[in-house]
Amino acid sequence: MPMIAYLQLLRLPNLFTAMAGLLMGFFWAHLPWSTDTVVVLCLVLSASSFFYLAGMVLNDWFDLEIDRRERPHRPLPSGRISQATAARLGWGLWGLGILAGWGASLAVGHWRTGLIATALAAAIVSYNGLTKSTWFGPLNMGVCRMLNVLLGMSVADRAFSEGAWLIASAVGIYIVGITWFARREAEGGRRLEMIGAMVVMVAGILLLTQLPQFESVRLAADQWMLFVAVLAALVALQCRRAVLRPTPEQMQTVVRLCLFSLVLIDASVTMALRGPICALVVLGLLLPTLVLGRWVYST
Repeated sequence: MPMIAYLQLLRLPNLFTAMAGLLMGFFWAHLPWSTDTVVVLCLVLSASSFFYLAGMVLNDWFDLEIDRRERPHRPLPSGRISQATAARLGWGLWGLGILAGWGASLAVGHWRTGLIATALAAAIVSYNGLTKSTWFGPLNMGVCRMLNVLLGMSVADRAFSEGAWLIASAVGIYIVGITWFARREAEGGRRLEMIGAMVVMVAGILLLTQLPQFESVRLAADQWMLFVAVLAALVALQCRRAVLRPTPEQMQTVVRLCLFSLVLIDASVTMALRGPICALVVLGLLLPTLVLGRWVYST
């Protein structure tokens, strides 16, 4: 079986956007570096990756009949990967995510990481199997991404701060907007819905302007607010392209760019909290995202 079919089924370019959110959360936790810290990082990063890849596979597994009508070129409806193979792959990755999450929980010595991993696993199944085609779908997807950030934060030996909840909520709201924006990408969008989704995305980013009230940041408050406002404006400008020309091709391009922009948002928050070295680690994930995105579709 050609490897490209599996890369398409897994939506591999988007994986690094989930890893960026996990790393941002992990850097918020600010564990002292040691061999144990590296082990914990590998476990939670693995859990996040397994969950994301499982979600992509299960998305197509649940949507097989819809994709036969709307996206017959995809690996499952085209027959390049069988439904049974996709089921084994998707549920296997999902189970590995739970195991890695609880492994991290054992490594840090508290239950929180395992519980959040379990909640994320449940949210993934809920989205793909129950809510995706309803108006709760975007909210469910936002919860998935919020939990992904909290999974990285959960390794800390302290409770989530108000700043932690703000960061995770901002990412979740941003993803609600992207998911809503992308709902009709296969058929072309409705401008009013797209404008509403764009407003939600911008609101998620602008929520981060409040970060200095709850966390110590390395920029002056007004500088941080200006920087976040510029990020929000750039995303809005990208969305405007699809609003003005809501074709499937234009919408898919904009959705892909907005997803990739999430890495930049995560790196910016990491920069504000932990400085340039940690931020560069997160930002570096943009490279494989962009390179792989040239050959493997992301939406």
